[in-house]
Amino acid sequence: MNRHKTVLMQLRDLVLRGEFAPGARLGEQHLAERLGVSRTPVRAALVSLEQEGLVEANGTVGYVVRQYTAQEIADAIAVRGHLEGMVARLVAEHGLGRQLARELRSCLDEGDSVVAAHSLMVEEYARYAAMNDRFHGLLVEACGNRALQRAIELNNKLPFAAASALLPTQGAFALDRDSMTYAHRQHHMLFDALERGEGTRAQALAAEHVEVAQYNLRQALEHRNESESLLPAFRLVGS
Repeated sequence: MNRHKTVLMQLRDLVLRGEFAPGARLGEQHLAERLGVSRTPVRAALVSLEQEGLVEANGTVGYVVRQYTAQEIADAIAVRGHLEGMVARLVAEHGLGRQLARELRSCLDEGDSVVAAHSLMVEEYARYAAMNDRFHGLLVEACGNRALQRAIELNNKLPFAAASALLPTQGAFALDRDSMTYAHRQHHMLFDALERGEGTRAQALAAEHVEVAQYNLRQALEHRNESESLLPAFRLVGS
């Protein structure tokens, strides 16, 4: 991995971990010293982060961390639903190969195990998030449409737009098991549609699936203090 990509990943991670408050100035020299690199890869990384939408240029101070409205996050989640709906339709139309079917079934089994656990602790949420990311990632990889894959990759770089981004907040709120159980039932229904080659049904199910993330966003906004303690980057989300 070249230096620019490494610094880009490091800076993106710092922003998404909430290391900088919304509106905070991102000085090239300070960041270069913090990361132990020259200013050149930092400057290039900041340009890339501006293109991704995480920072914005300010003529007087260089770059600052963006603040997002709740509607912008909801819109990004909705866009993911439409994109993943297209992914599901393509996978169903192409046919579910044996290897992909085995890998998806493994994800379903892992999710079943988590949901059936006596109590949901941090470890269970981590297991579910890893399974969820793998389930979604397998489908995106299998769709065969590079332009669609790039669009999802770019959209997922926005705060809390990716599939498992808001899962850590569930444990702080009531009905967390119900929400997880419902979401995983949707995984089973989607797999069934894919197995049957039902492209239209698969597309509708994948698009509907993001409503769980929309619900989690509304809960996170309602319980902002708990959300920010679990996900410091939630400070990037305004009203």
